[in-house]
Amino acid sequence: MMNRAFARRAVRRFMPGEDLDSALEAARVLAGQGLSTVVTQLGENLTSLAEADAVREHYASAYDRIATDGLPTWPSVKPTQLGLDLSFDACLQNLIALADKAGSVGSMLWIDMEDSRYVDRTLDLYRRLKEPGRGPVGLCLQAYLKRTPDDLRSLLPLKPAVRLVKGAYAEPASIAFRAKGDTDVAYERLARSLIDAAVREEAFPVFGTHDIPLLARITRYAKDLRARDGAWEIHMLYGIRAAEQRALASAGRRVRTLISYGKHWFPWYMRRLAERPANVWFVVRSVFA
Repeated sequence: MMNRAFARRAVRRFMPGEDLDSALEAARVLAGQGLSTVVTQLGENLTSLAEADAVREHYASAYDRIATDGLPTWPSVKPTQLGLDLSFDACLQNLIALADKAGSVGSMLWIDMEDSRYVDRTLDLYRRLKEPGRGPVGLCLQAYLKRTPDDLRSLLPLKPAVRLVKGAYAEPASIAFRAKGDTDVAYERLARSLIDAAVREEAFPVFGTHDIPLLARITRYAKDLRARDGAWEIHMLYGIRAAEQRALASAGRRVRTLISYGKHWFPWYMRRLAERPANVWFVVRSVFA
């Protein structure tokens, strides 16, 4: 499948290329349209700490490239890319190195949340990275996990940066909402809690969703509470609702586009299709184009 021309053509809607050069070129174009960016290299569940070291060095060099080019871009990493399956301590040291690198170049490090098996360990990593003197670090939380309200409350004393997403992993009904409506309700409640915290200067919320009506309600709530401009952001994926991203930026919202790159794109791409069935029709059309 990964070698089929139609599959590679279809995936380019959501991923500008397989290497960092492609991602940064796309970031440069988007910056000209008033959009900041987040870049992330695809790939999970490594088999050796040497691979994790290579990922750490890749991101360290990415920070240098971003700083040299003056791009409004933040890297985002998965803990399993940095060795979490193999050694918690090694993963922590890799994340500390990247957080310190981010601080040294005036940037930020974002940590993605993976499936439910990793939540406790990822929260522990984040808490340790929030020690004084570290560079700015943000964490992703997933609204469809029933535990997330408690997790958010436990993090608020740290004044966290939180990217709230709905969630895309297959999880059992005992721990995650299965119905879209339930997830949407949970997301909006969490979003309001984050805006409340932002007004108190106790959190930096980021809303990672393509749900435009939901974003409109969050925006109204933020305005009602007089949340200051720049106190929160919207993140969307590259290639999805591009026109709406530009419109939101033109309306004064802070918007970042998440750009993925890398050779291990197939499982990531399948999750994009599962998240939004309309994306499947794009693939079908590309087959016959």
